[in-house]
Amino acid sequence: MKVYARQPVDLHRMRVPRGQVYLIPERCKGCRMCVDFCPQQVLQVSTARNSKGYHYPEVTPGKEESCVNCQFCMLMCPEFAIFSVEVDSL
Repeated sequence: MKVYARQPVDLHRMRVPRGQVYLIPERCKGCRMCVDFCPQQVLQVSTARNSKGYHYPEVTPGKEESCVNCQFCMLMCPEFAIFSVEVDSL
């Protein structure tokens, strides 16, 4: 089987960043942009609702360690209801 994807020469020395997602549920208006644009599919829409009646996002069970702190969720959110911070990986 041939692999056509290019890889960096120093791939063995590269560190994949790890992030932690935080959400302010009361700010969320349920637009789903953070869920749709997450490249790692870390987020899903929860069944719970905030006080405005919107379903807000939550981290998908089993994907807690998958966030790479790309901050797309933060950039896409029009209500500034979500952000991520880099955490130390083990």
